[in-house]
Amino acid sequence: MRGNRDLALLTSGAGVSEAGSALSLLVLLFWATPITPLLVAAILVAELLPLVLAAPLAGLLVDRLPNRRLLVLALLVQGAAIAAIAPIMGQPVLVVALVAVSGCGRAIAQPAVSALLPHIAGEEAATRGYAWLSTSRSLGNMIGVTGGALLAAVFGHPVALLLDGVTFLIYAALMLLVRSDRKPTGEHEARPSALVGIQHVRRDPLLLAAITGMAFFVGGIVVVNVADPAYVQFVLHGDEFLMGALQACWMVGLIVGNRVAARFTTPSQVAIALAVTGILTGTALLAPAAFPFVAVNVVAWFVGGVGNGVDSVTLNALVRLRTPDEMRGRVFAAVGSTVMGANLLGTAAAGVLLLFMGPRAIFALGGAVGLISGLVCLVFVRRALKSEMSPAEAGLISN
Repeated sequence: MRGNRDLALLTSGAGVSEAGSALSLLVLLFWATPITPLLVAAILVAELLPLVLAAPLAGLLVDRLPNRRLLVLALLVQGAAIAAIAPIMGQPVLVVALVAVSGCGRAIAQPAVSALLPHIAGEEAATRGYAWLSTSRSLGNMIGVTGGALLAAVFGHPVALLLDGVTFLIYAALMLLVRSDRKPTGEHEARPSALVGIQHVRRDPLLLAAITGMAFFVGGIVVVNVADPAYVQFVLHGDEFLMGALQACWMVGLIVGNRVAARFTTPSQVAIALAVTGILTGTALLAPAAFPFVAVNVVAWFVGGVGNGVDSVTLNALVRLRTPDEMRGRVFAAVGSTVMGANLLGTAAAGVLLLFMGPRAIFALGGAVGLISGLVCLVFVRRALKSEMSPAEAGLISN
């Protein structure tokens, strides 16, 4: 029962914090869009860059220090940085710098949560635990993007950012009530290395195929993040409320995808599902480019969210299934760094592309890259699975 209690505390805190993060990101993107698309890209890059650069150190910390206390410290850093943005919104350079500081906290928090969860939910129930975690975050995100638009409109942007800072404090307080912990000893290694996570992924053909494939389709799909505000404002002629509503459709789809992904238990099921999400999400993003109507976008964003919901669970599940507990912090950090690195490149590219291409063209480009990358990923995942199977089993996969 303690595991259920602790899982409820972890997922509840994650949901509350995600609501605040979605609110503040919506506010910052709409604040930056009229200034320049480059500022939109700079904010997104500042949020992601620490997850790439700090991954080796963050993973090493997660595999060396008690994860619960480390997570609490990371959450406090995030909350303080976001709250500090509120009084200085007239200075874009400082805003970007504080977003980067918050990203440093996130770089530690993400692998800490991923490595800690199996110790809370139990190894056998870990995939369902990841699904509940992702569902809670999705609900929080949906509340943040819908209620956040109204809150920002009524009370102003600084209040929304201060509220986000409070949500991190709530998350940290809930984690202090959690009794379960992951306390690495370091006794399994004579020479601990911060790069062992990358080395582990490279030695595992299935992990390598799935993670590389996901990095490519994330890098393609993420370009629409920078184009979202411009697409809503200039193509659909909408405002914060419409953008929030469309993102809520994505979140509803994401929740559905989480529940579907919770049913996958074996490495083959998880890896194939992860590859298929690139195909599904890429196809969904082609629709807004071809048919710039609100109704079409509602369906497209829901379908894209389903794909996103499946991959958010299967990514964590596959790493857990293929990684010994003692090195999971570094492997989760390495995988997160790879995916976020692709996210970062796509985001930076989109900021430049949006100066020369319209938002519809950006959606078409992102959807096409995501679709093609998903197809290629599926081919290599199936090949990696066949190499691990007996001839009879491989024949079944082929059929």
